[in-house]
Amino acid sequence: AAKFSDKVAVLDFQRVVAQTVLDVRRAFYQILLNIELVQVREQSLKLLTQQLEDTQHRFDVGAVPQFNVLRAEVELANAKPPLIRARNNLRLSKEALAKLLAIDTLSQQPLDYPAFVPEGKLEYQPSEWTLEQALRQALAQRPEIVQAENRVRLQQENVRVARAGYQPQVSLFADYGIRNSTFSDSVDESIHGWSVGARAQWNLFDGLATHGRIQQARAQLTQAEIDAADTRRGVELEVRQAYSDYIQSLELLEAQKKTVEQGGESLRLAEARFRAGSGTQLDVLSAQTALTEARSNEAQALYDYNVAVATLERMTGVSVKLK
Repeated sequence: AAKFSDKVAVLDFQRVVAQTVLDVRRAFYQILLNIELVQVREQSLKLLTQQLEDTQHRFDVGAVPQFNVLRAEVELANAKPPLIRARNNLRLSKEALAKLLAIDTLSQQPLDYPAFVPEGKLEYQPSEWTLEQALRQALAQRPEIVQAENRVRLQQENVRVARAGYQPQVSLFADYGIRNSTFSDSVDESIHGWSVGARAQWNLFDGLATHGRIQQARAQLTQAEIDAADTRRGVELEVRQAYSDYIQSLELLEAQKKTVEQGGESLRLAEARFRAGSGTQLDVLSAQTALTEARSNEAQALYDYNVAVATLERMTGVSVKLK
């Protein structure tokens, strides 16, 4: 029973480590996403600034009315709050990762935010999964399932221990002693020797204490079996949800493949038509908005995919392998 208790404790440690690894990966990907979103907003702000300068020059020569200048100024002003929020989200995501990594930022830089910059960027790395494979792997490797099974074995041993109360207890003993002789008046005379023996004890009636311990152990065993079955169902549900998110992220990535490229080309054509006099300022601003949204969606789709893969690996028990 003690060996099974030790296994349960080790598996609980593995569960905590696996969850911590997933939390760190999510926090890391969140920083990469926020970096991408800041860059998208900065690019949008740069394009709108150029749009305002171009519109102002056209107004100075009388090519466009003042309304166009005001409209460009409003669009530029409206683009600044999302950039401010994106930068704030980036700072906060760095704080979250610093906490997970146990970095004491208060003692190192109490008046500033964490200065570390994660290396890498959000990318698509193919990872082939099937639902059958994910379920089979989770049932075999998830620490929670193995832990629940060991709890059942632990309670089975506890039932055996409780039943031992009905059995006789036998003990052997041996000792070596030196003592004075009982039949001699001399204090120097002593007896040296071994004492060995056996002792047996059998409680024929203990006031139903053993019966009560057996009933309690059986009830705990039944509860452990119910918990193990519930754990398996819970793990299966988590795997199915993680796999569904994984499929969704793949479909979103597929949908976003050419959106950014098409959005950039659409903006280029809208600007060209506007300069040629066959397009309107609204066409340019609409194309700019669509491009910003496409870039943001692409970054979000890459983030969702990487998080989905990390979550699926956690749900199937392959994110951490400890001996």
